[in-house]
Amino acid sequence: MHIEPGIVDSTKIALSYATAVGAIGVGLKFAWDTIKKQGPVSLIGRSAAATALVFSFFEVLPHYPVGVSEVHFILGSTLFLILGAAPAAFGLAFGLLIQGLFFAPFDLPQYGMNLTTLLVPLFGLQYLAKRIIAPDTAYVDLTYKQTFALSTAYQGGIVAWVTFWALYGSGFTAETLTGVTTFGAAYMTVILIEPLADLAVLAIAKASRNFANGGMVTDRLHNGA
Repeated sequence: MHIEPGIVDSTKIALSYATAVGAIGVGLKFAWDTIKKQGPVSLIGRSAAATALVFSFFEVLPHYPVGVSEVHFILGSTLFLILGAAPAAFGLAFGLLIQGLFFAPFDLPQYGMNLTTLLVPLFGLQYLAKRIIAPDTAYVDLTYKQTFALSTAYQGGIVAWVTFWALYGSGFTAETLTGVTTFGAAYMTVILIEPLADLAVLAIAKASRNFANGGMVTDRLHNGA
């Protein structure tokens, strides 16, 4: 997911800096909560793992431009369920930044927009998870319905933010609406595949409970809240 260059020009791009700062602030709050619960070493380790995974998702997994943006298999809900909200947020932020600095410098002006688009839906998962997952349920015991709801919420949030940036930058033109619609339709492939990836990874985690003792996964993966 990368907003195409030129969708939002320099006269309007300041808004993306403000939304990105807000998203970073929320991420830092989640990071502090994680440190209090599992310690700084766990946060740093999981964030590093998330960064490596996100970078590989961007560069290795299939991705293609569609309409006003690109379709990526980001697996945001998978990162959330395995590593937690704060490490996933840091992984998305740093993975996106590394890609921009070394492989796609033309995306750097859009970094604030892309960061907002990835992080705000991720933080929404924290709220949604509390609503649809019982406190005594470990993430490894989630049903397909629950993982589908989480994945759909995350990917739907991405589509909503991409739509906002496109309409904010280019207006309600026929070309923009066509680009947004095409992008949203293409993202359905991600919504269909990601819940299956979530369940597969959770099944592996369920069979490897001892791995949780090293602090490299969120404690909610194998335990209730």
